[in-house]
Amino acid sequence: MSAKSPPLSYRDAGVDIEAGDALVDRIKPMARRTLRPEVLGSLGGFGALFELTGKYREPVLVSGTDGVGTKLKLAFQLNRHDTVGQDLVAMSVNDILVQGAEPLFFLDYFACGRLDVDTAASVVSGIARGCELAGCALIGGETAEMPGMYPDGEYDLAGFAVGAVEKAEIVDGSAIGDGDVLLGLASSGAHSNGYSLIRRIIELTRPNLDGDFHGRPLADVILEPTRIYVKPLLSLLRSMPGVVKGMAHVTGGGLTENLPRILGDHLCAQIDRNSWQMPYLFQWLKGAGNVADDEMYRVFNCGIGMVVVTSEDRAEAAAAQLAAAGETVFRIGRIEARGHGGAAVLFA
Repeated sequence: MSAKSPPLSYRDAGVDIEAGDALVDRIKPMARRTLRPEVLGSLGGFGALFELTGKYREPVLVSGTDGVGTKLKLAFQLNRHDTVGQDLVAMSVNDILVQGAEPLFFLDYFACGRLDVDTAASVVSGIARGCELAGCALIGGETAEMPGMYPDGEYDLAGFAVGAVEKAEIVDGSAIGDGDVLLGLASSGAHSNGYSLIRRIIELTRPNLDGDFHGRPLADVILEPTRIYVKPLLSLLRSMPGVVKGMAHVTGGGLTENLPRILGDHLCAQIDRNSWQMPYLFQWLKGAGNVADDEMYRVFNCGIGMVVVTSEDRAEAAAAQLAAAGETVFRIGRIEARGHGGAAVLFA
């Protein structure tokens, strides 16, 4: 560099510190709405503090991390960023919920090439909304502006949730046995899974994303945020101890690959596909993409976002409480003994 060259700043290199400061000011009120009494300090410190109170006798911490996947590509295409934050929270809090854990706090990581304060604030508004739905605190996070790493207008997201459960109340599927009932809780859409296939089908069929799609704009249906099941299921766990023997969050891999994660090698899940009506979105994806049945149930949730395993004699009461809490509940099948070498999930 010659002696006459002007001095360089971080902004000249593509990083706008002032924009980052402006974003923090924008998101502080959002984070404050999610706070719990156990949170110590305020947003913006080097580390976030959370006090485990005497509420727990033998607390076990349960952690989860996830992203939103290529659903973000559709958010970029449609310039709609206010829902993917809820997706981010849902992926992690629903995961730790299946072990009986109450989500305590959440942290996010937002990375971009050039920080657009309005876009980032819109994303964080969705994160805050997801935390409120889950009852957990948005306790901190990181915004990384990295010139040259991402195309203009694009960003990536990652989320981290930490929860707690009493050691004696961990739900691990070990109590599941032959004759138990599978209750399926309705999904709100495709959640955050299978979007590479969804995007490929859209690319090939070129539908009008703003056009009517079974009574709603297709863009709304495609970007519908992931349902968060935390509060209804925690209420069930607390009011009916022992009623829940296992839970499976239906994410990537669909029913086919997520249910076996909570089953012993000697058990299989018999699923009655006629016990619920596949939502129109999945009917359309199947037809427009000529997707085989087995592939549909292996890629998408197909309308069932969470599965709860309970005993036959308590299934009706559990379903009634979940329905009263606002969930749409289907009795989708049962647990049976698995023959040697048999499949863990069978569809009828």
